[in-house]
Amino acid sequence: MVCAVGALRSLGLVALDLLAAAAADAPSGLLPARDQMALSLGWHIVLACFGVAFPSMIFVMHWLGLRGNTTALELAKRWSKVSAVLFAIGAVSGTVLSFEMGLLWPGLMGKFGDVLGLPFAFEGLAFFVEAIFMGIYLYGWGRLPARIHLFTLVPMAVAGVVGTFCVLAVNAWMNNPAGFRLDGVGPDARVVDVHPWAAMFNDGVYLMFAHMWVAAFVVVGFTVSGVYAVGMLRGRRDTHHRLGFMVPFVFATIFALVQPLVGHVLGLRLADTQPAKLAAFELATTTEEAPAPLKIGGWLGSDGKVHGDLEIPALGSLIARNSFDKPVPGLDTVPEADRPPVNMTRWSFQLMVAFGSLLAAAVAGYWLLRWRRFPVLGGRDLLEKRWFLRFMALSGPLAILTMELGWIATEVGRQPWIVYGIMRTEEAATDNPWLWFSLGGVALLYAGLTAAAYVVLRGMSRRWREGETDLPSPYGPAHLDDATAAH
Repeated sequence: MVCAVGALRSLGLVALDLLAAAAADAPSGLLPARDQMALSLGWHIVLACFGVAFPSMIFVMHWLGLRGNTTALELAKRWSKVSAVLFAIGAVSGTVLSFEMGLLWPGLMGKFGDVLGLPFAFEGLAFFVEAIFMGIYLYGWGRLPARIHLFTLVPMAVAGVVGTFCVLAVNAWMNNPAGFRLDGVGPDARVVDVHPWAAMFNDGVYLMFAHMWVAAFVVVGFTVSGVYAVGMLRGRRDTHHRLGFMVPFVFATIFALVQPLVGHVLGLRLADTQPAKLAAFELATTTEEAPAPLKIGGWLGSDGKVHGDLEIPALGSLIARNSFDKPVPGLDTVPEADRPPVNMTRWSFQLMVAFGSLLAAAVAGYWLLRWRRFPVLGGRDLLEKRWFLRFMALSGPLAILTMELGWIATEVGRQPWIVYGIMRTEEAATDNPWLWFSLGGVALLYAGLTAAAYVVLRGMSRRWREGETDLPSPYGPAHLDDATAAH
């Protein structure tokens, strides 16, 4: 599943790749470099979400365990094992990515390496901190005092967030370049007056990080709760499954409802920073007088006209500009050579919004119906309804798909620039014609990692269902009362 979703971005760039490959001056390595980077990032980012969000969920579950809930403590122990497996696999894919930046995009790293070095260095440090405290937490069962063991999760969670911020800082810089000056013009211009801190904390990093940070909790919350929804569909409706569902579901609820607001605020910057991307999002071929309509569906035909869309008056200006008095910039304001692939950008964006809204409506509806106990539902919790459990079983893949679509919209919408307004993607790519072999090798690697993760996690789940347990800890389920009293 992870490998298939990771490949989504690669498949989504096919049209862009074909256009780039057709250009006479395009490097021979551009097409495979794009596909390999899309596959690697799309696959790895799912595991990165668990590094960001899963420690917080384990913390809550572990804290509930120390308050007397023996089921919660057992779940925390199991989740920590799962987290270790995902971390180990993510370490492999993250290592691949670290090499790909230099091998696939020598033009970018050769010219701007001094600018981007700081966030990459901090990301490496954050990775080691996360690994160290994960080892302490795993080893600490049965060896550390209860509360000290619990709080070893805090630096692990912080390190995951810091590492993600550093990676997002690089991507935000590519969309909002800062922290340097170019001496000269054209491809031969030299990068001078480098200020790494200004580059890392550029104008776009805070909102982009917030958007991704929230998305990580949405993905992990729905994915983990979906696992327990499948168990309940199979008749396992015990306390273990209900608690395993509810804790991540609460996280998913909070962050799924916050995400539309964060995305809206982030989108308001586009009119000033990336008008071509906004025009593609809104399918605006010309700059219309305010208020501009909101277009739902539709596509840009080869005749340069929009077909098949549904227009809602005035909402376009309100959503894109937060005002009825401001127009949505059209593609006519952007030179044709600087426009992104409109239909791919447009549909990735619209599907992201549609699926994200569906997830937000689902969690809001759950809590509303649980609160009001509407008679049409027999006054029962939706967890007693198989149709709701089926939806929740699919919510994890849907959340992952939504995140991947958001990244397609972001990255394809920035084209043809790798550093917006400064360096085009073909200028950064390698001219190595053998990258097709590298792409094939990476695809096989990720397929193998996906299979390994499935086999290992499936085997762990089966052994747990059969009653196998870990070694008892001094504050484990059998000794919880004594441990709590001692501290």
